[in-house]
Amino acid sequence: MQITLECQKRPEGSKPNALRRQGLIPAALYGHKGTESISLTLDEKDAYFLLRQASVNNTLVDLKVPDISWNGKVLIREVQAHPWKKTLYHLSFFSVAAHASVEVSVPLNLVGQAPGVKLGGVLEQMLTELTVQCPPDRIPESIDINVSEMEIGTSLQVKDLVVPEGVTVADAPETSVLSILTPKVAAEEETATETEEA
Repeated sequence: MQITLECQKRPEGSKPNALRRQGLIPAALYGHKGTESISLTLDEKDAYFLLRQASVNNTLVDLKVPDISWNGKVLIREVQAHPWKKTLYHLSFFSVAAHASVEVSVPLNLVGQAPGVKLGGVLEQMLTELTVQCPPDRIPESIDINVSEMEIGTSLQVKDLVVPEGVTVADAPETSVLSILTPKVAAEEETATETEEA
């Protein structure tokens, strides 16, 4: 899915609150010229629409800034918002070159039904996102985990996951991803039986 966004250069001396009263959200672009950054604004409606489609550090966005004749691919690096009102305060974008490698967080998606769960086991997922490195045009929307062969007592680690070609996992290989645990009731009964036998 291609997402295109247009921003304007932020007027010199403009105050963030005044901009927000005009229906504009302050933003910043980094990485387009080394360490140099540029202050931008975008329409509030466009900002909320963008965040419904894109996620931080994961979705590639085509950004256009007509005022400075710049356009390129960016990632959303940071979203500043009110903790519970969800009012947007500021967005930060990071420019990525097409040939560069970027580090992003990709959601994990469970596929299939684990036999262990059908038998009453409890699926415990410790990791819901995976940190990967890849070219901007190869960022996966998600990484599938097939659980259709997982029995009670089995578990998966990061090193067991299958990732698309060109994608490198940045998380530690031994990190636990998910386990199928013994049902609590069965475990308690087993303990009780052992106690009686003793």
